[in-house]
Amino acid sequence: MEKNEGCWVKGEDDGEEGNNKLQIWEGYVDWRRRPALRGKHGGMLAASFVLVVEVLENLAYLANASNLVMYLSKFMHFSPSRSANTVTNFMGTAFLLGLLGGFLSDAFFTSYHIYLSSAVIELLGFVILMIQARSSSLKPPSCDFATASTPCEEISGSKAAMLFIGLYMVALGVGGIKGSLPVHGAEQFDENTVQGRKQRSTFFNYFVFCLACGALVAVTFAVWIEDNKGWQWGFGISTAAILVSIPIFLAGSPAYRNKIPTGSPFTTIAKVLMAVITAPCVGRNTSNAVASIPTSPSTTQTTEADLMEAAQSKALVPTMTAELRFLNIAATKKSIHPALECTAEQVEEVKIVFRVLPIFACTIVLNCCLAQLSTFSVQQAATMNTKIGSLRVPPASLPVFPVLFIMIIAPLYDHVIIPFARRVTRTEMGITHLQRIGIGLVLSIVAMAVAALVEIKRKRVATDLGLLGSDKPLPITFFWVALQYLFLGSADLFSLAGLLEFFFTEAPASMRSLATALSWASLAMGYYLSSVLVSIINSATSTSKHKAWLSGGHLNDYHLERFYWLMCVLSGVNFLHYLFWARWYKYRSTRQLAY
Repeated sequence: MEKNEGCWVKGEDDGEEGNNKLQIWEGYVDWRRRPALRGKHGGMLAASFVLVVEVLENLAYLANASNLVMYLSKFMHFSPSRSANTVTNFMGTAFLLGLLGGFLSDAFFTSYHIYLSSAVIELLGFVILMIQARSSSLKPPSCDFATASTPCEEISGSKAAMLFIGLYMVALGVGGIKGSLPVHGAEQFDENTVQGRKQRSTFFNYFVFCLACGALVAVTFAVWIEDNKGWQWGFGISTAAILVSIPIFLAGSPAYRNKIPTGSPFTTIAKVLMAVITAPCVGRNTSNAVASIPTSPSTTQTTEADLMEAAQSKALVPTMTAELRFLNIAATKKSIHPALECTAEQVEEVKIVFRVLPIFACTIVLNCCLAQLSTFSVQQAATMNTKIGSLRVPPASLPVFPVLFIMIIAPLYDHVIIPFARRVTRTEMGITHLQRIGIGLVLSIVAMAVAALVEIKRKRVATDLGLLGSDKPLPITFFWVALQYLFLGSADLFSLAGLLEFFFTEAPASMRSLATALSWASLAMGYYLSSVLVSIINSATSTSKHKAWLSGGHLNDYHLERFYWLMCVLSGVNFLHYLFWARWYKYRSTRQLAY
């Protein structure tokens, strides 16, 4: 392998294997930066290490994120709305930083190195949070909202700084891992074979399955530990999970094939856009390389280089698609500067980015709905009867219902539903990525309608018993709230797996990490949108006679059912918007299977 960017060099001991191009994965290296070899690197074995690591990573993250709203309100004395916004901002930042992890994986480092550095940063963040949770001097004075005569003192100053430094170090680590780990696993398969593509599809399905496995331990065992033994133990579980995941990931190093970074994808995008913008500025005689070639060489001075340039320009035109044809100018017209000259391949790569962005945008409202699972839904359950017999279930353990459903349906989907769909449709995908995402959007609409009806029932019980302003648990089982968890969990299964595979398979090879990170960026934007909506709704509904919908010291003071109905309507409008773009979108290729 030739030297690439001054970093990636063929090893001296590669011998005959290095000279046999049939045995080398072109564009990939092993962990020692030697050429990756077929039969030795990549495959399901290498991807299996990634799946095990994802179980531990998601366990570490969700062990705290799913219950963080209770920690902030009970121990840091945040109000319900501020607790919810702090959690959504934290989780939104974590997922948005997945774009940074994806960018660095594509441009400068391998996904292998991005994962390792991100895991260390997340580990340090959990250590900081564990130390703070363990020491009472690093938290505000103890206070009970129900009995306190004055408002409880919120955390502030250096104590608050310690809290947020720990949280956002975790967010940075999570972002780097989310932006690199799924792509690292997907890159272990040969996309040039049907078997490799099928294995890659299976990997994405089981990646979501492993997310659920980690979440199951997080929302049951870890949450119980936090509520009954103390949050220092909860953060300790997360610390231990990340600490164990690092050597497991390293154990797979001899089997990994690591994609060589090809430079910043933003450079290609900026180059094409600048070429399009500046093309009209070029004079008429030089605006089109083809037109500048005279028809009669005897009458004008024409060099051989000019003729070759014209021939190349003509050859580029048929290779470019008709969609977004205004971008074709970048390759068919002469630029004002040689550095802005683009190839047809670069133009097509940028077109792909433009085509997937509307699909990305249509999933933000869905993830805004999912954000409620970590905020208001937990607070709803906390006001209800959470006992099953003599066992008290922590409210943050409610996600166990969608998690169990995902763990059942994910293998069933991969081994039964997809093979059947392939035979019926006679296509390699069976059920397309966009169809899976569409199913998730429909389920989110149903989930918000169910959530609104459950909140109406909960408030009616509180009103009838005169418990609106009381912290006494309502005599209504928390299983009612589990319904919205079930629908939203199902929506997450279909949408997340579909998005991850959609962005990975449709994106150019040089942009795959960044494109796949859009799945997590959509989650981030959903969490941010949730915070923005809460602020906008409170501002719009607050009058001199009426309180804002989502304000007050107790959840029973809120008009949460109205918020859920609004989310239901927004989700319905968003689905119609999605249908337009999904019908417009054309896949890069539709491969037919032979049976």
